[in-house]
Amino acid sequence: MLDRLGWCWRLLATGLCFASFGLGGLLLWALVFPAVWLLIREPARRARVSRRIIHLTFRCFVGLMRGLGVLTYEVHGLERLNRPGLLILANHPSLIDVVFLISFTPLADCVVKAALLHNPFTRGPVLAAGFIFNNAGPPMLSDCIASVQSGSHLIIFPEGTRSTPGAPLALQRGAANVAVRGRIPITPVVITCDPSTLTKGEPWWRVPPKRPHFCLVVREDLPTDKLIEGCTSDALAARRLTDYLSDYFTSETRRDC
Repeated sequence: MLDRLGWCWRLLATGLCFASFGLGGLLLWALVFPAVWLLIREPARRARVSRRIIHLTFRCFVGLMRGLGVLTYEVHGLERLNRPGLLILANHPSLIDVVFLISFTPLADCVVKAALLHNPFTRGPVLAAGFIFNNAGPPMLSDCIASVQSGSHLIIFPEGTRSTPGAPLALQRGAANVAVRGRIPITPVVITCDPSTLTKGEPWWRVPPKRPHFCLVVREDLPTDKLIEGCTSDALAARRLTDYLSDYFTSETRRDC
């Protein structure tokens, strides 16, 4: 009986969290970010302020989810994010992975899906923060490299979408191309969730039988130059690095948190 009551509460609390997230996005778009645009004219500074606001909002949202008993979490190696100009690559088991990462990264930049522009709950934040859209074509690569070189923390999920539980990780080459062409070391973040929740195609109301526990581990940097040593072209280097990252994240997600 207690387990059933706990599940019912988490279902209700999960719905409340999703409603809060949507309402928060609308309020930011309608009230907060217009004020930022009026008060700050310089685009780069405006983007930094907007990213800081999103960071604080997401930190509050993570606290809300934990406070309501929707989930628990732990983070290891967070001090490794206290450096400027990082290329942060993470696996993507759940819908809220990006919420966790941005909540712990004050000036995060992100590569996001262009579809977020058509979502009224996310359009305001992604525009105000100046995030990079994945449909930008060839300029996207230059924008990503410039973001890291400017001191931002660029977050990319190399899978491009959420992973399917039990299926092999399928990484795209975009993240590897950024690392290769910019000669940028990689800061990997390994995310695990037990039991799995909010996976690809899973509706929010399909709450797992027990409270999910998220574990985020910021690992030691991966030296891009060493990993692609001997490659005769950037295309070959990106292919090798993508294969390495696929094996790396597959192995790391099987380790205990």
